[in-house]
Amino acid sequence: MTDLLFILNDPPYGTERGYNALRLARNLLKKGEGVQLKLFLLGDAAACARAGQKVPQGFYNIADMLGMVARAGGEIGVCGTCMEARGIGAADLIEGAHRGTLDELTEWTIAADKVLVF
Repeated sequence: MTDLLFILNDPPYGTERGYNALRLARNLLKKGEGVQLKLFLLGDAAACARAGQKVPQGFYNIADMLGMVARAGGEIGVCGTCMEARGIGAADLIEGAHRGTLDELTEWTIAADKVLVF
């Protein structure tokens, strides 16, 4: 079993870091046998987990991509302090994401075999 932790910092749109991180996460969960993946959203990345995002037709929807990671078995935590700073409540999060804490991120980091930061 390989424990992977992805930490995302960038907003959902404006850069492609989150998009590329989620593409890799989805592929690892799909093709990686024995992969356990956890994803933690910090700073502006907290907005990635906001449900109900509307994007132009043909443009990727980062919340939908996060949902795919959750449905594939990935665990998604969102920094609670970062959520509060951006006016995001627990009820605003997509299904499969939860309000996280620095203690949770610390535990996930200690337990991870690899940490990837985007």
